[in-house]
Amino acid sequence: MEAPLDPNNTGDQDRLKDRERIAKVLAQCELQYIKGGKVVGSLGAVSRTLEEFIKGRDLVSIDAEFTRALSNVESNPREAVSAASNILESVCKVYIAEERLEAPAKQDLKPVWSIVRKHLGFDPSTIEDQDLQQILSGLISITEGIGALRTHASSAHGAGKTSYKIEPRHARLAVHSAHTVALFILESWRKKKYEP
Repeated sequence: MEAPLDPNNTGDQDRLKDRERIAKVLAQCELQYIKGGKVVGSLGAVSRTLEEFIKGRDLVSIDAEFTRALSNVESNPREAVSAASNILESVCKVYIAEERLEAPAKQDLKPVWSIVRKHLGFDPSTIEDQDLQQILSGLISITEGIGALRTHASSAHGAGKTSYKIEPRHARLAVHSAHTVALFILESWRKKKYEP
């Protein structure tokens, strides 16, 4: 699946078709191949849309964290939680850089998220619809929760006196949530930039 291919070589063209066929069969089973020889559960349409954004904008740092999160959910949930937070940090840092906003002194999730959410207008008090207001409040809480979980329970920091027992289901929750938030940021950014 990962060997370099020469597009001018007929045998390599056949191998490329085989790769595409394998990827299609895996997708039908809600699985996907991850670099390094791993087959993991697919995160579904939200992640495919996020993946399209990542590839379309050539966001290498986000793509790397996306792959790290997916490949570690089962085998190393603490690492997957760290990657979930890093996905959001990377999206926020790219946003801040491309919008030429002043970066915060502290570069972890909470400060960069604060700048992005203010710039995009993610303020529940400005929304009239109570249902959307509640969802946006939850989105803010989820993002801050993912950052806190990374700090307290992921592989990013040493453990203190209290040790979290992160299970794959917890990591999956963090990864799914991070993907949803990242996609919402990217879609909101596109709307703000191209649909004033």
